[in-house]
Amino acid sequence: MYECNQFTRTELALGKDGIEKLKNSKIVLFGLGGVGSYIAEALARVGVGNLIIVDGDIVDITNINRQLIANINTIGKNKAELVKERISLINPLANVVAISKFVKSEDDIDFIDGTVDYVIDAIDDFDAKIMIIKKAKELGLNLISSMGTAKRLHGDMFKIADISKTKVCPLAKKMRRELKKLRINKVKVLYSDEVPAKMHEIDGYVGKSLGSVSFVPPVAGMLIAGEVVRDLLK
Repeated sequence: MYECNQFTRTELALGKDGIEKLKNSKIVLFGLGGVGSYIAEALARVGVGNLIIVDGDIVDITNINRQLIANINTIGKNKAELVKERISLINPLANVVAISKFVKSEDDIDFIDGTVDYVIDAIDDFDAKIMIIKKAKELGLNLISSMGTAKRLHGDMFKIADISKTKVCPLAKKMRRELKKLRINKVKVLYSDEVPAKMHEIDGYVGKSLGSVSFVPPVAGMLIAGEVVRDLLK
């Protein structure tokens, strides 16, 4: 008799072949914040068997409003290690490599090679995003890059498209210019065509962070995860 497991419901939706394909897939995920932490969660729960997760940051109290691994007990802890631990509780058989560093140079991404099935960029740093995209395109790898999710209030306005088709999003506009200089095209991105919301002032606050809410970045993360899974199953 069949014995149920954590992927039974997924197998009913995707079939045995789909489960096996995801189990044997290798994905590199950059960024484990408001978008990336939910991507990692969704990929783990759908049964992706091999994940390389990259983030040099630690949990800050201001992350609690939107990041899956952020709570009072995880403040000060490394995000990559926290996500790895969380995945182990979902799928103990998953092969997860946690890289606790920021992408500052091409040397920081030299582990990306032809064995990777998909590269996901969910980080904020502009230069790092360009480096990751450039590397993935050079190797002919599947890629998706997340554009801005801060200063948005409508998760239903996210879209997935080629970056040449994006509009409104300031980050996408800046990325288009730089990628054009590098003669890089056909880059799949998630973006929002919502006009960025007004930032409010907080008396005494001197930080440079952009405003964000709990119910928007996670939507972006789940949409990206879904797109990746569908691409892998083609």
